[in-house]
Amino acid sequence: MGAATGVVWGRSEQQDFRSRVRGTLLGAAVGDALGAPVDGLRLEEIREVCGPEGVVDLVPAYGRRGTVTHLTQLTLFTVDGLIRAQVRRDTGAWHPPTDLHRAYLRWAATQRDWGPDERRKDDGWLAREEWLYARRDPSRPLLLGLGDDRMGTLDAPKNPGADGPEAAARSAPFGLLVGWEPHLVVQLAVESATHTHGHPVACLSAGAYALIVHGLARGEGLDAAVQHALALLEQRPGHEPVADALQHALGAVRQGIPGPARVAELAGGGAADGLLAAAVYCALVGEDVRHGLRLAVNQDGPSAPAAALTGGLLGALHGETALPPAWLAELEGRPTMLQLADDFAMEMTQGPALHGPGGASPGWLARYPRA
Repeated sequence: MGAATGVVWGRSEQQDFRSRVRGTLLGAAVGDALGAPVDGLRLEEIREVCGPEGVVDLVPAYGRRGTVTHLTQLTLFTVDGLIRAQVRRDTGAWHPPTDLHRAYLRWAATQRDWGPDERRKDDGWLAREEWLYARRDPSRPLLLGLGDDRMGTLDAPKNPGADGPEAAARSAPFGLLVGWEPHLVVQLAVESATHTHGHPVACLSAGAYALIVHGLARGEGLDAAVQHALALLEQRPGHEPVADALQHALGAVRQGIPGPARVAELAGGGAADGLLAAAVYCALVGEDVRHGLRLAVNQDGPSAPAAALTGGLLGALHGETALPPAWLAELEGRPTMLQLADDFAMEMTQGPALHGPGGASPGWLARYPRA
């Protein structure tokens, strides 16, 4: 894994970046929460439960409105792993895929344990957030892939037949590495996907999603970000299914009024490439964030990952102020997400001042230990 490129941060650039980081994490989580109650239901069943318009507002799941699934949990641990990788870089131990794998193992512990273990001081602050110790229907590939300490690699991926969307849905934070060159962003996203979802479609969908978010976080429009992602994907073997799905999404924008049938057609059987295409389509045709997320939820395919992917795109594109305030107010874990987003923005813009050899902050290193 090569080194990142430098970015000169003025005050306005820092504020814009923080807004996009917050928007990405909160947008993905809101989409997840909106889709969670009806995930796995067909459109007809969604309308039977929620009324003729389907899901138009947050509805209860897991006992309350605004709850998130394992998709959001893993996205937060992705951010944690990226910060820890930057902190560990000072030691010369620079291998981000390993730090991401360790972060995902910390998430896996939340699915086994009753609550935080205060004896594990090196876990950092996120693993001590009690609300994350809730099992929200994680898929079999996630539990198997993180069921032991062996790390998936490009040469020996975990679950090589798993082509689901979970790896892509946790990959938005890679795109927020705006100081990195795009080829490094896609490489890290693909390598990190192999920890649980080793099928090329899953890995390359994760890489493509990270690339699109990367373009958005750098100020590109969504169409341009997708086009740039397609150009980079062409350099990777096995890219054709993901590239074809994204091209299909771009073409569908010009094919009439958006509706559930179009979204379901793009989503296909629920593999990562189809859900990525559906998310890109919903983000492109949505009149605003609310409309785009409702399109992503109210269709025959998996609602939670489709809306989480869509929300991450819209949040990166527009920033946090575009997200519906009423939905944010009920979002489970919102204070944690805001703190983590701000910590990420701080690390990426001012990291050397926090843990560089010239004068490290003990508080920062307690939150994000080097060990």
